[in-house]
Amino acid sequence: MLNNYKDIRIDFNRPYIAHNQYAYIRQSIESGHISGDGPFSKKCHAFFEQTMGVKKALLTTNCTHALDMTALLLNLKEGDEVIAPSFTFVSTVNAFVLRGARPIFADLREDTLNIDERAIEGLITEKTRAIYIVHYAGVACDMDGIMQIAEKYHLPVVEDNAHGLFGKYKGQFLGTFAPLACQSFHETKNISCGEGGALFINDEALIERAEIIREKGTDRSRFFRGQVDKYSWVDIGSSYLPSEILAAVLYAQLEESQVIQSKRKAIWDFYFQSLSDWSQKNNVRLPIVPDECEQSYHMFYLLLPSLDERQRFIHFLMENGIYSVFHYVSLHTSAMGRKFGYMPGDLPLTESISDRLVRLPFYFDLTEEEQASVISTVMKFQTVC
Repeated sequence: MLNNYKDIRIDFNRPYIAHNQYAYIRQSIESGHISGDGPFSKKCHAFFEQTMGVKKALLTTNCTHALDMTALLLNLKEGDEVIAPSFTFVSTVNAFVLRGARPIFADLREDTLNIDERAIEGLITEKTRAIYIVHYAGVACDMDGIMQIAEKYHLPVVEDNAHGLFGKYKGQFLGTFAPLACQSFHETKNISCGEGGALFINDEALIERAEIIREKGTDRSRFFRGQVDKYSWVDIGSSYLPSEILAAVLYAQLEESQVIQSKRKAIWDFYFQSLSDWSQKNNVRLPIVPDECEQSYHMFYLLLPSLDERQRFIHFLMENGIYSVFHYVSLHTSAMGRKFGYMPGDLPLTESISDRLVRLPFYFDLTEEEQASVISTVMKFQTVC
């Protein structure tokens, strides 16, 4: 990972290389089919559908494009309003802002750092067309409360599940609650192919149009199934298919998903157990995972008492050869957020979380010795407030 320090010993992230990764890359190249929707793409689709109960899974070039597809599928347009958290990656809202819709930002829950389901209903107007949610750090939103509100007002929900693959809420996989859900396979994610994503479609009425949008607005998928004798332009769309080479990398990782998840759980648990006493003494909050949630073990974060303490903490770790990072800058406080009329202070908890959160090194190949070094270094840091 690139940084400005030459003496970094422990990076924030290192992508995992699965055992069959190179063999599958070679196999895909030698097959002569390296464009999208080849054998490895189909294997990935089948994995999600059979393992998780997704009605239809479609690989995309990245999670951003999967999100873009949701806005097209929901026919979002200028003048529409979409409720979403401000504490998220910009792709979550760019998806519908690109269509002319306005983000209506909701504040967070203090425990999970997810959208506060209690704030949603008060933001609904006659212009509201959808609710986009994010399962932050792979810990589920309150899906019971959110889906009840959505049903009451006849609003579709989109799950941005970039962090949450294999996480669960009350025993059900994240990404299977809402009509549409989006996954990320970026190199920072548990399961990765460098750049990649997927759209999960849980409403059968949306499947055929999703295939058309993903195939540049053509009914090419129907042609390959023998449903039409030729394919043509039938709707708006774009090219969202990833290369078969990336699908080969992804499938190699999916084959090892249980091993990957088990290792990440061990890393997360070691952090949590080791830092519990230190955190209480230094007014630092560790992640909270409600009983009804089975997290995905995507990240381990700390909430420092203040922005100054957070910055001092990151610098302290960097001086000791450890690369840690903060996370999202609240979207409503950004230049674009101000264009939509938001001001600092509008979402106080979101702003506080954004200022105080820091993520510790977390990746499959993080050794016990490296993690122990991170922990011992963290425990030398003392807050002053």
